[in-house]
Amino acid sequence: MAQLVIDIGNSFTKMAVFDEADLLGVGSYNKIIEQDIQDLFQAYHITKAIISTVKKEPQPWVELVEKHVKVSYFNSSMAYGITNHYATPQTLGLDRLAAVTGALYLYPGLDNLVIDAGTCITYDGVDAAGNYYGGSISPGLQMRFKALQYYTSALPLVNADAGFSNYYGNDTVTAMRSGVQNGILYEVEGFIQNYNKQAQSLNIILTGGDSEFLHTMLKNSIFAGYIKTEPQLVLEGLNAAIQEHND
Repeated sequence: MAQLVIDIGNSFTKMAVFDEADLLGVGSYNKIIEQDIQDLFQAYHITKAIISTVKKEPQPWVELVEKHVKVSYFNSSMAYGITNHYATPQTLGLDRLAAVTGALYLYPGLDNLVIDAGTCITYDGVDAAGNYYGGSISPGLQMRFKALQYYTSALPLVNADAGFSNYYGNDTVTAMRSGVQNGILYEVEGFIQNYNKQAQSLNIILTGGDSEFLHTMLKNSIFAGYIKTEPQLVLEGLNAAIQEHND
């Protein structure tokens, strides 16, 4: 028996199958078709499912999942082990809540800082006792490059370059890379420093689509040895939630 975990994000949908705590398979989809759902249920003996979504519009393919198994929809009351002190819990993104749930589930007894590098970059801390007070949201890597091109008349659309490591650029393209990539690097290091002041032993977790790129940028940081990469952190959090809520 297995459980299906689905995270509907801004850019992609990720689906994973777990056997209790063991990850059996995971996939990322730009667009889900009926055959994708059929393939999952043919490949695994799935008995329950959980869905988290940041989108307001309904996804038609969800009905296909509901025809196979009972579906739970992740909400704040299902955040395993989390005491949520957010002033407006109804506005807290479920992906952020699932990520700190996953951090507490995978690294219990530690003060965790989750840095989710996706469409946006989010910073969320959860302490060893499971207290969550809030976090920060800033533009993501691609969003910053696109904004420079969109809001100016002369700047081009530039791609990120993991090989760029200078603190300045010597032409327009490298100057933009310096501004965006070093800007993110300094931002991340600043957040880590502030969280580190409040924690006895800070566990830093990178996740999200640009987490590997960000990890490369941080390889020379003084915090590099304390950073872990968990690409499936949100899915791990949703899996923790569905295991605790069997109704």
